[in-house]
Amino acid sequence: MDPLVSPGAELEPAELGRYSRHLLIPDIGMVGQRRLKNARVLVVGAGGLGSPALLYLAAAGVGTIGVIDFDVVDESNLQRQVLHGVADVGRSKVESAAARLAELNPLVTVRTHREPLTADNARAVVAEYDLVVDGADNFATRYLVNDACALAGLPCVWASIFRFDGQVSVLWAGHGPCYRCIYPEPPPPGAVPSCAEGGVLGVLPGVIGSVQAAEAIKLITGAGEPLVGRLLVHDALGQDWRTLRVEADPGCPLCGPDATIDGLVDYGEFCGTPAPGDPVEEDDGISAEELRRLLAERSAGRADFTLIDIREPAETAVSQIAGAELVPKGLIEADPDRLPPGAVVLYCRSGARSGQVRELLRARGRDVEHLRGGITAWAGEIEPGLPV
Repeated sequence: MDPLVSPGAELEPAELGRYSRHLLIPDIGMVGQRRLKNARVLVVGAGGLGSPALLYLAAAGVGTIGVIDFDVVDESNLQRQVLHGVADVGRSKVESAAARLAELNPLVTVRTHREPLTADNARAVVAEYDLVVDGADNFATRYLVNDACALAGLPCVWASIFRFDGQVSVLWAGHGPCYRCIYPEPPPPGAVPSCAEGGVLGVLPGVIGSVQAAEAIKLITGAGEPLVGRLLVHDALGQDWRTLRVEADPGCPLCGPDATIDGLVDYGEFCGTPAPGDPVEEDDGISAEELRRLLAERSAGRADFTLIDIREPAETAVSQIAGAELVPKGLIEADPDRLPPGAVVLYCRSGARSGQVRELLRARGRDVEHLRGGITAWAGEIEPGLPV
């Protein structure tokens, strides 16, 4: 494909030395490095995928790098989000990212957007850049980024990771498929666990995020063949790479000839889950303090119920609420009658899974409640220091 970005100004002496290994590559060379210098790349998310992508884009000399994220650094991030360090825990991720990238390469400009990407701001934010690297970890944001890029005519370097598996592609409406062509509908809420629920190999984001950075550099300079119309699938456990051909869907409502989507939609509603940054309605489950009181009542013989942990065994190995029985969500969904009779209180990590199982059991006439906010709320309010 033709280079995405035109060459910028001549390289300064400091840039000639810093980027000398690029200048020696015929497919990049002096002109390609000037294209990188003139490029504007937005990275959505400064987490697992965003960390390597941001580091390598800055090191490569991409002139303007935008990073959008509204989260703060948590200790559990450090297992894979190598952009951040111990001193950054509690700090805004975009501020931490900007400081680290400035240390790595002071010749590039880092623009921070400390806000969630939403249907209200996405088109304006995306319009300031030449391409987008999508490091989002939820379906609502992935569809949002895809739609905003397609409507702006920009390529989106998309990736997804889970446990040992990763996927990468360049989604570019008009040149190949968009995200909706490959995944027309989001999975049902709760059907696909997040990395916070199912885990991820710490080095996997480094592998996949680096591929994203490579694809961005190829698009900017015109080097090689980008992953347009191809889905790269990686299995780290088997150390296997596969490439699947994917085509644009002529019936796609976003990029097809008879497209019906001409603007951004409510992605929380589309995916059946709150989009990041959206206000969340107050759940009517019981609070951590109410559960503490109920457990005390049960110990005193004044209450009779079973506390059920519906997480996976690996999660309970990290921590659990004393007095709970483990019955994973999948087993309950397969056989709701396996639970003991009588009143039941369910909990999971954050309350999302337990809320779904509660509705399933209530539909069968069971007396069931769940812990609002899950074990995360319990650790925050009742048992500080409990690993979550």
